[in-house]
Amino acid sequence: MEFLDVLFNRRTTNGPLLPDPVSEEHQQLLIKAAASAPSQFNSQPWRFVIIEDRSTIETIASISGESMTAVISEGSFFERYKRHFRFSAEEMAEHRSGMYFDKLPAALRPFTRAVFTSAGIRTMRMLRVPQTLGEENRKLVAGSPLILGVMLDRRERTAHPLADFYCQFSMGAAMENVWLTTVELGMGIQFISFPMEMPEQWERLIRLLEVPEDLELMALYRLGYVPEQAQRPVIDWSSRERRPPSQFVFRETCGTPQEGWDEG
Repeated sequence: MEFLDVLFNRRTTNGPLLPDPVSEEHQQLLIKAAASAPSQFNSQPWRFVIIEDRSTIETIASISGESMTAVISEGSFFERYKRHFRFSAEEMAEHRSGMYFDKLPAALRPFTRAVFTSAGIRTMRMLRVPQTLGEENRKLVAGSPLILGVMLDRRERTAHPLADFYCQFSMGAAMENVWLTTVELGMGIQFISFPMEMPEQWERLIRLLEVPEDLELMALYRLGYVPEQAQRPVIDWSSRERRPPSQFVFRETCGTPQEGWDEG
């Protein structure tokens, strides 16, 4: 049951991390966990870069903050992900997925549905909301004692028609192992997503980290120890934020939803 506690406590860490450096022992454990993941024919297509240098982390943070400011300001972020936004408790309870607007950064909450209108975007620009959010993002990333870059071997990705799928599937398994291990170590982890929204900013990171041509930078994560008061709660399957099993599990064929598990 101890493993299940770790599994169900596996959550994204959206808040600040402690400034304490991640011990080398824990760094090794995280990489060993990743390397123990399955991969097709034991190809192990993943590669990792561990970043602790403060100047490099500050640069990554600046790129992330600038990216967030840009995508919020131009409105592309809201247009791209509007299908995942919920604007009321009732809507959240109906869909049981997505992001309840009340849980987004405070600077965005007054705008609710207006974020999808040109007038709403103009108002946010006038009030410098994108800059506020970008600076908050920059500070969050800059406060990370460690950033982990995940890469894939391009030769493995192009080896045959199904190779790219297998490589990305293997990378997902490796990172899930890392994620579960952070819970056991009292650490937090979060995907640094905004630079990926802007290809030119992602290219800056590739150059910064000196990623060679035979590797492709796939993702960056910020890691560190979690303040005790910010320990992640156990997932409540009855909450309005999670779909019940009857909505995503089928029995024998995809025409028969699983019954009887929703309250389990």
